[in-house]
Amino acid sequence: MKYFIILTISCSIIRISFAQEADYMPKVQTLDSTIETLYGVISGEAGEKRNWELFKFLFTPDAQLIPSGPNENGKVGYRSVTPDGYIETSGAWLETNGFFEKEIYRVTETFGSVTHVFSTYESYKTANDEKPFTRGINSIQLMNDGERWWVLNVYWTNEREGNPIPAKYLPR
Repeated sequence: MKYFIILTISCSIIRISFAQEADYMPKVQTLDSTIETLYGVISGEAGEKRNWELFKFLFTPDAQLIPSGPNENGKVGYRSVTPDGYIETSGAWLETNGFFEKEIYRVTETFGSVTHVFSTYESYKTANDEKPFTRGINSIQLMNDGERWWVLNVYWTNEREGNPIPAKYLPR
């Protein structure tokens, strides 16, 4: 009986995983849909749950998210987290405070399966905000394996005094 229960639970988990993959695959079929999903899945009003399973589905198993910027002493540094680490360190804040990140400009370079996207963004606290509270650039490395797009790394920094976004990375 115990074996039957374990087998039933395992089959249910596998069935749910395949159903999620079928639902999520259209979101990673094109570069545009993958980037759109990356921005969309972290965005939402205060109190709105994010789809963290979809977030993790975007990334390779060893992917890194790497915010960069000055520390309290003004020295520029970075930290590196996995998608799970990002959820642990930022997920509750995003859901509690509300956060919308919108791509406003993109430069894409591709060679074979390697794609690099320099994606300029604006961040808002609500969907109705007229002015962003910050802007910056995401350096996104992606791979297309012939079946789908994968995010390998997202490395970013915010615009700040002494570090404005260059005009070539802003909408014309």
